[in-house]
Amino acid sequence: MPKIDDYEREILDAFERDRLVSVATQAELARFKAAARATAIKDRRVNIRLSSSDLSDIQVRALEEGVPYQTLIASVLHKYVTGRLAERPGLAADAPRKPAARRRGVSSN
Repeated sequence: MPKIDDYEREILDAFERDRLVSVATQAELARFKAAARATAIKDRRVNIRLSSSDLSDIQVRALEEGVPYQTLIASVLHKYVTGRLAERPGLAADAPRKPAARRRGVSSN
């Protein structure tokens, strides 16, 4: 189990003692359930080609997030098509990136 801080421990203890109370309305719960069902339906398969470095970076990020890398890719795509994927201020989508080898501290020569 990953290390948790005092705040997380407090929440976990409250959960385990059944002391947490939902503040969501019935309408909100119904909307959340419908969204979860719609998101969980994966009825199509897609094959894409990625650069080795991008796939490697995605796999590292997925490991950090504790999810399978294919789930991370699906989540990012879902957020993009629903308009919930926000670009960080000051970063242009088409701005050139450093090559992956240089980002990892490995010379590309």
